[in-house]
Amino acid sequence: MRISKKAEYALRALVAISRQPAKSWPIQELASTERIPIKFLEQILLSLRRAGILSSKRGVGGGYMLLRPAAETSVGEVIWLFDGPCAPVACAGEQQCEPCSCPDPRTCPLRIVMRNVRTRMTELLEGITIETMLASGGTFESFEI
Repeated sequence: MRISKKAEYALRALVAISRQPAKSWPIQELASTERIPIKFLEQILLSLRRAGILSSKRGVGGGYMLLRPAAETSVGEVIWLFDGPCAPVACAGEQQCEPCSCPDPRTCPLRIVMRNVRTRMTELLEGITIETMLASGGTFESFEI
């Protein structure tokens, strides 16, 4: 699985905002700090605001802030917001978007394995929060995967 640039930038922006959660982050400052193209970041922050992850304030002293604690936003939630649900093969999704192309979907070994991969990946990404990422201090040796 490879996440999109939107999901990657969203996670980076959320970690940056979480470093100073009481601060209102102007979009220009966040774009500069995280080296994210400003027009792209505008779209991302708007999506995060619509999802109830961020709030925004206009005018002098305005910008973006966390709407809820970083411990309540999972990496999985952010990835799925931008990339949709994860499924290594189309027929392994929680809700199949395409039929399995094998002769017998009930016993297809690839589908069965990929459904298990999807389940474990979902559990892992739901268990890692923005706060967890921030607390790692940039080192992920302590993460149990």
